[in-house]
Amino acid sequence: MQKVLVLVADYPNNSGRVTLMYVHTRNLYYEKNNIDVTVLNFSTDNEYRKDGIRVISKEIYEKEMEEYDILILHAANLRNHYKFLKSYGEKFKRYIFFFHGHEVMKICKDYCKPYDYINNNYIREYGQNIYDYLKLKIWKKYITKYVYKSDFIFVSNWMKEIFFRNTKINPSILKGKTSITYNNVGVEFETLCYDVNTEKKYDFITIRANLDGAKYCVDIVNRMALNTPECKFLVIGKGEYFEHYKKANNLIWLDKTLSHDEIVKFLNLSRFALMPTRTDAQGLMMCEMAAYGIPVITSDIPVCHEIFDGFPNAFFISNDDEKLALSTFKSIKICANKDTRFYIENTVKREIEIINTKKNIHND
Repeated sequence: MQKVLVLVADYPNNSGRVTLMYVHTRNLYYEKNNIDVTVLNFSTDNEYRKDGIRVISKEIYEKEMEEYDILILHAANLRNHYKFLKSYGEKFKRYIFFFHGHEVMKICKDYCKPYDYINNNYIREYGQNIYDYLKLKIWKKYITKYVYKSDFIFVSNWMKEIFFRNTKINPSILKGKTSITYNNVGVEFETLCYDVNTEKKYDFITIRANLDGAKYCVDIVNRMALNTPECKFLVIGKGEYFEHYKKANNLIWLDKTLSHDEIVKFLNLSRFALMPTRTDAQGLMMCEMAAYGIPVITSDIPVCHEIFDGFPNAFFISNDDEKLALSTFKSIKICANKDTRFYIENTVKREIEIINTKKNIHND
């Protein structure tokens, strides 16, 4: 039995917090497949169990100093993960790095420009650029030093390309060490199916955790609502966007976050999921919607084509068409189409192969 320690900046708890739930679903599957998992959550001071998974603080780790076979790092940052590696990395036989986004991105360059109301200034941008320069330089040095005992898993090929572009690591150095495994969808989206026959209250639904992130395109959703007055739009998510910009009259905004069960309920009340994006490493929420079976409308950008090409219920639209209306979708007959490519059996199963074998299986 492999014994692994998983490092995360945050983690779901028993009080409703769902941050990094995609890591938790992985860990549950690991446990079911005879892998002993302990999570070190840098954001907790206490020990707790989440669905049977033991979660500890850094202080508890330092007190116990248990032996583990593998160290798994999700979205590694300098303040937590790198500092831990410098102190305790030599105690682990192997590392597995998961790259989800920001950890190897140049924030001001790779992400889209923030909305005007976001408190942004040249000094902060300069500081971010300096930090990103140092971050990438430090990770390049560390990764190349310890590549002999490391594996690198990316949530999309797009993310892998960003990694090599920004770190400037020669891909040949990591040959045989990299894999693409997409984040798996939540169990509800695997086991349940979009109900075509439920009476539809909304033509288009958009669900985002953070409306203030420009990459989530609530401005584009609002513009499409203005361009399509005969349709009814629902936007769910927390943020200040509609406090600064006029909301379309045919758009309903619910300022809240949803559980998976609530998401399923709202999807069944809607004809299409409208999920444009400007930048994304994978777009897990969109994947969950598509896996559930609801027709999904997303952006005509490379990462979305990587993820959704071949989905019978995926449609692509331009982010830049100022006059684009969604009227033509009214005539499309909606139907439920389940696709299993993001089910846990087709995603995390590959990670278990990597964990359990010394001669790793990769798809470079």
